[in-house]
Amino acid sequence: MSILIQQVELDGAPVDVLIDGCRFKTIGACAGMSAGTVIDGRGFAILPTFHNAHTHAAMTLMRSYADDLELFTWLNEYIWPLEATLTEEDIYNGARLACLEMIKSGTTFFNDMYWYFHGTARAVEEMGLRAALSNVLIDAGNPQKTAEAIALVRRLYEEHRQYSDRIIFQLGPHAIYTASKKLLRWCAEFAGENDLPIHTHLSETEKEVRDCMVHTGMRPPEYLDSIGVLSPRMTAAHCIWLLPAEMDLLAARGVKALHCPVSNMKLASGKFRFSDAVRAGIRIAIGTDGCSSNNSLDMRAEIKTAALLEKHFTGNPTALNAQDAWYAGTRAGAGIFGLDSGRIAEGALADCMLADLNNERLAPGYHLIDDMVYSAGSSCIDTVICNGKILMQRRHVAGEEEIIAKGREYRKKLKR
Repeated sequence: MSILIQQVELDGAPVDVLIDGCRFKTIGACAGMSAGTVIDGRGFAILPTFHNAHTHAAMTLMRSYADDLELFTWLNEYIWPLEATLTEEDIYNGARLACLEMIKSGTTFFNDMYWYFHGTARAVEEMGLRAALSNVLIDAGNPQKTAEAIALVRRLYEEHRQYSDRIIFQLGPHAIYTASKKLLRWCAEFAGENDLPIHTHLSETEKEVRDCMVHTGMRPPEYLDSIGVLSPRMTAAHCIWLLPAEMDLLAARGVKALHCPVSNMKLASGKFRFSDAVRAGIRIAIGTDGCSSNNSLDMRAEIKTAALLEKHFTGNPTALNAQDAWYAGTRAGAGIFGLDSGRIAEGALADCMLADLNNERLAPGYHLIDDMVYSAGSSCIDTVICNGKILMQRRHVAGEEEIIAKGREYRKKLKR
């Protein structure tokens, strides 16, 4: 499969872009070259796509289901009871809806932790995206559940080989308050033996920190380090309640922080100190969290919120500028997961989007990245390509009507 995008704007100048297979082959003059699909790029700019560094995709089914609640009330009284009723087919339909929303807002990769691994994996394969997937692991200190979680991971690890290389397998111990010391240690050992990432939640709430102190005498990062779990394999969502010394510890161990500003604000969990984490040397990428606590998967909106929140919090209007915020939502996530994407360059993976320069939100057009961060909306994104395949063109995704209709069926099925 080959795609030729003619005279599209890149860094302010018109170029031709030839995609051959899953990678950018030529960026420049492509006169005389042919391709299976030719796109007239005049009036569009080519940009890297977003990488959603933390979410729970199938929670689209819970969008607006349980809003305006405290985190542990939200989890214990609403989300976890509802999740106990879900089937793999439900997860598949919820993940398809999530993939559709991400495609239409310019995202081609997401880092996910949720139930029924295969339900989400099937959706990712069909929709053409990339994803790092983990089945959520919770044992609550119950030895039988610990054994079941370990057996599940071993089985899924073998079964995941049926999918394409667009899917990265990882381990997903939920958090220190839901995963036992034994399970956490086993995850670290299994990940080390098989060169796998670990995806978890860390220091998300003040209550989590207090409870950890009561039960272990240590704060969460110190506790995880004491049992040998912190490592460059770990991506840790939220990382809100960190002391400066804990930021230094995470940086020294190579742990990556996943910043979810909208979810943090909505659940009043606290504020991740982006600038302080950067100074400590922590690698950071931005994610949306799930739709039950955001309530969207629009990474452009998340990037804008991250930039504005950091300025407001620090009192410094130069903090987390547009370029750095854009990087945290694109290239940073790609790099953390070892993907050669998040950039438009010869040889890189052909993941890109075409922004409509005639959209009113991109006029007059002084600085495109500034416009994409601060003023654009999903309506500015006309075309999305992932792995050299067109997933959306002229803002239409094949089969989107059926996906939306299926999603709406859950309004009655799950209504409380």
